[in-house]
Amino acid sequence: MEIFLRKFLSQFGEVTDDALETLLQYGEIRNYDRKTIVIHEGEIEDYLNIIYKGLVRKFFMSNEDEVITHLAAEGDLITASDSYLSRRPTHYFIETIEPTTFFSISVDQINRLYATDKKWEFMGRTILTHFLTSLERWEIDQIKLTTKERFIKYWESHEQLFNRVPQKYLASYLNIQPETFSRLKQSIKFPVRTLHET
Repeated sequence: MEIFLRKFLSQFGEVTDDALETLLQYGEIRNYDRKTIVIHEGEIEDYLNIIYKGLVRKFFMSNEDEVITHLAAEGDLITASDSYLSRRPTHYFIETIEPTTFFSISVDQINRLYATDKKWEFMGRTILTHFLTSLERWEIDQIKLTTKERFIKYWESHEQLFNRVPQKYLASYLNIQPETFSRLKQSIKFPVRTLHET
């Protein structure tokens, strides 16, 4: 876990051994089986989660349909940010797709961590800004990119997930009809892979 956390945090700043030891004291490891709802709509999100192992989706209900807004794997951050930041009930569900291990830190604990060193507060805000900016870019893609462009962009940056995430979840996340998704997968698969190999 220490090596994993150091690698994750090094994206956002320098982490000393002492700082990492402090973080481990304030966080906790949480394990879940596959198909486990970690948080339900209407609950208040207490945790910011870094995925150590596994695969997770975040979605909300629109009438009878599940609308997926986030797919996250190892090294990704996931939380119901609408609730984590506001302390109000969330509109989302977070569910594991595979058996999953989180390194989690609660709102109370992260505030205590911030109090130990101002550097942690700066890093925490940097991580949250990165997380929220990534979600915003996804929202823009849903509006600006064509169906085919959304498919190709996700394939190019997350090709490994195409064999892990159920196709119906990928189609929902990319806002593509399942039939269209299947057709794109068959027609684009080899040209896109060729681009990766060059």
